[in-house]
Amino acid sequence: MRELTNWLSGRADPDSFPYLPVTAEFQRSGKHFVGKELLALLDEIRARSRAPAIDEGSASARLLRDFLDVALDKWDGRYDYRSYLALSLLGLPCHDDGDIGSGRDLATARRDRDRLFVRLVADALAFESAAAAGTTDLLPEQRPTPALGAKRHRLGIRAVSPALSRLGLAATVDHPAVAAAALHAHVVADRSATEERALRLSMLPVYVAHDEYLFIRVLQAYECTFAALVDELRDTIAALADGRGRAAAERLGAARDRLGTAAPLFSLLASMQPESFRTFRAYTEGASAIQSRSYKVMESLCRTPEGPRLDSAAYRSVPEVRDRVLAGRPSVDTAFRAATRDGRLDGPDRALVERRMGEFAEAVLQWRRTHHRLATRLLGERPGTGYTEGTPYLAEVRAIPVFTAVAPDPDLLPPEPTGGCPE
Repeated sequence: MRELTNWLSGRADPDSFPYLPVTAEFQRSGKHFVGKELLALLDEIRARSRAPAIDEGSASARLLRDFLDVALDKWDGRYDYRSYLALSLLGLPCHDDGDIGSGRDLATARRDRDRLFVRLVADALAFESAAAAGTTDLLPEQRPTPALGAKRHRLGIRAVSPALSRLGLAATVDHPAVAAAALHAHVVADRSATEERALRLSMLPVYVAHDEYLFIRVLQAYECTFAALVDELRDTIAALADGRGRAAAERLGAARDRLGTAAPLFSLLASMQPESFRTFRAYTEGASAIQSRSYKVMESLCRTPEGPRLDSAAYRSVPEVRDRVLAGRPSVDTAFRAATRDGRLDGPDRALVERRMGEFAEAVLQWRRTHHRLATRLLGERPGTGYTEGTPYLAEVRAIPVFTAVAPDPDLLPPEPTGGCPE
C-alpha cells in the first residue's frame, strides 16, 4: 500500500499515520479477508512504533498502538469481542479499572456516556440514509428495503430520545428520516476532530454485509450503557459506605433509567435481516458478548457471583474481573448489608434504597430476558460465536438474582415471553 510505504520511508510520525486509506481497505474487503501483505506491513509498523525512540506516552502514539492492535487481532490470533468492537478506540473500558469511585465528576461522566451513545446511534442511522440514497459503497451486500430502512430510522430516534433529553436536546419521530438527518447534523457539529476520528476508526467489520454496520454500532452503544451503569454502581457503593442513603438511591434510580431507556436498542437490533446476520457471523468466530468486561463488572458490582458463576466460561473469559472479585471486590449487596447492620442506613432511607435496588434488579432481569428472545430469533439452536453454547447459555443465566439482600418486586416483573421479539 503506497500510503503506508511512503509513511514508513519518511519520519514515520504517529501524527501523520494514514488511517483513512488503511480503514478504507479493511472496509472494502472486511477484516477477515484483508490481504496478508497489508497485515504484515502493519505488523512491521507496530513493531517499529514500540521502539525506544517512539514516545509511547503521547496521545498519537497510544492511538496508533491501539488501532494496530485492533486491526491485527485476527493476524495475532487474539480476536475477541472487545477488539471486534474496537472499544479501546472509543474510550470504552477494555479492562477492569478499579472498584469504588470513577475518579471523575459523575455529571461529566454521565454527559460523556450520553454523548457517545448518541454519536454511535446517529452514525448508524446516517449509514442507513447514505445506503438508501446510493451515496456510499461501504458494505454493499444485502442492502435492506426502503421500508426496513425507514423502520430503522424510527427505532433509532426512539433509542436516542432519552439520552437527548438528558443532554437538553429533543428529537421528533413524526418524520424519522428527517429527524435522523437533523440528529446527524447536530452530532457532526458537536463532536471534536478526535471524536470524529475515533468513530471512523472503530468501524472495522469482518465482512461486507450491510447489516454488520448496524450490529457493531448497537453493540458499542450497549457497551457504552454498561460502562455508565458501572459508574453509577460504584458511586452507589461509595454512598452506602458513607451512610448517604438518598445519594445511593439516586444513583440506583439513574442506573435503572439508563438500562430501561436503552431497551429500544434491542428493537433496532431486531431489525437486522436474519440471513445477513448469518452471513457475516460466519467470520466472527472467537468474538462473543460473553467476553464483555463491562457487563461482568456491572454484574459483580451488584453482588459477588457464586462459585459456579465465577468458574463459568463467562468469567473465565475476563480473568482480571474474576481475580478482582476473588480478591474481595465490594458490591452494592455487601455495602447495603453493612450499612444496615452498622446503623448507617435505616428508616425511610433504607426503604428507598431497597425499592431502588428492586427496580434496578427488575430492569436487569428484563434486559436478560429480551436478550435471550432476540438471540433465539437470530441464532436458534446454533452455538454462539465465542466458542459458547449460544442461546442455552442465555436461558440458563437470565434468572440469576441481581441482588440477594433484596428481591425485585414480583408485581414489576413482566410475564415470561412465549415467543416473538422486540419490535
